[in-house]
Amino acid sequence: MVTFQFVPYREIERLSSTKRVNKLLHIVKEDKIVIMEGRLRREEEADLIEITMEGINSKFKGIELSILYPDADKVPFFQKMKGAFANMLLGDRQGITIIGPAHLVKKIEQNPDKIELFTKEISEKSFRPRLKK
Repeated sequence: MVTFQFVPYREIERLSSTKRVNKLLHIVKEDKIVIMEGRLRREEEADLIEITMEGINSKFKGIELSILYPDADKVPFFQKMKGAFANMLLGDRQGITIIGPAHLVKKIEQNPDKIELFTKEISEKSFRPRLKK
């Protein structure tokens, strides 16, 4: 079974960069695929990848990350200005970000209008239910 967790932008907008990255990584480490409204800042994406690389071990194989963002070239000028103003006031809520554990996500294919997420088949033996403390 694959579990998706939606993270609305309002849940992370007031968090510091470190807390945003840690929150998303924590969800992924619970074997869930994160679907986040909007996107992280470029520095936060780099931090997410760096922290992930540092945390790779025999139990955690890393993450797969994909961002679907509206193609700015196809948007009329007035809508670009309107979008830029809305981003300035409300934060960057455009697009979606998908982050999943590498041991579950086989690949993520992306084109301008859609994302296709392929998962790996998991046998019953390899499934490790997480126990709560």
